[in-house]
Amino acid sequence: MITAIPFVACPVTNMHRARAFYEGVLQLKPAAITCEGQWVEYEIGGATFAISNISPDWTPSSQGTSVAFEVDDIHDVISLLKAHGSIIFEDIFETPVCQMAIVSDPDGNKLTIHKRRS
Repeated sequence: MITAIPFVACPVTNMHRARAFYEGVLQLKPAAITCEGQWVEYEIGGATFAISNISPDWTPSSQGTSVAFEVDDIHDVISLLKAHGSIIFEDIFETPVCQMAIVSDPDGNKLTIHKRRS
């Protein structure tokens, strides 16, 4: 039946501001920019994450689907996000298998910053 997830995408309202966050703060590198710049894809560890403002009917939400980004050092990433004024919904917390934090992109989409335990 389902064999793969080809991409996960988040809607944004301002591509310039969103790209400044995802590329400038989180240091993602664009892999593809299509639809006259309204769709930007980032290849991350064999998966694709996209941001888009392709339709005015697709709007950001802090209550929708979330993407989790695996990081090398969760404390460094959360410190960087705090320094850039990102909203931290849930600061770093522990689970039996990982550490994670819930943050916001500039449009209010919730993102999970995640670090698996060794």
